[in-house]
Amino acid sequence: MSETITVSGVVATPPELRRSSAGVPITSFRLAAGQRRYDRATNTWVDNGTNWYRVSAFRALAQNGIASLRKGDRVLVSGKLKVRDWDNGVKSGTDVDIEADAMGHDLRWGTSRFARPEAPASPRSNVEDAWAPEDDAAGGEVTDAAPEAAGPSADPGRDAWAVPGDPILADGEPASSPEEPTQADVPF
Repeated sequence: MSETITVSGVVATPPELRRSSAGVPITSFRLAAGQRRYDRATNTWVDNGTNWYRVSAFRALAQNGIASLRKGDRVLVSGKLKVRDWDNGVKSGTDVDIEADAMGHDLRWGTSRFARPEAPASPRSNVEDAWAPEDDAAGGEVTDAAPEAAGPSADPGRDAWAVPGDPILADGEPASSPEEPTQADVPF
């Protein structure tokens, strides 16, 4: 069985990085996805079981995952679900695995800051690998300043990338704002 799912849960084991015989990086960890429900009789939230998954990520996702995720982090994982029955003669069971296509911190529970990894040394020509701030089409310098450094009016929810020619300036204000409608322009 192979279905695409998205699971919200907690990284339950320290992520491990291994390499395949071909040298492909593989990061894996256990993910605990707890279920809760509201019990009207006691007016409290009660645990309703935990589903356990083995998450595996490959290549760049594996490298970024090992650098970003720690045991106890709340994460979202999206990927292919694989359910396998096993029997070793003494015990039998079922493994539930997710081959991750995407994963990251669950921002419902905290904050995270994105950082683009340095470009690999290989001469690949993928768009992802070729991008660098100095290659920006505007030709200007790209700065990564903290929102506080951009000024008191900066929007804290917006990353403070300041690119010349960007329609949103570093101070958080649009380059040109449309006129506000007057009372006469608004129909009742």
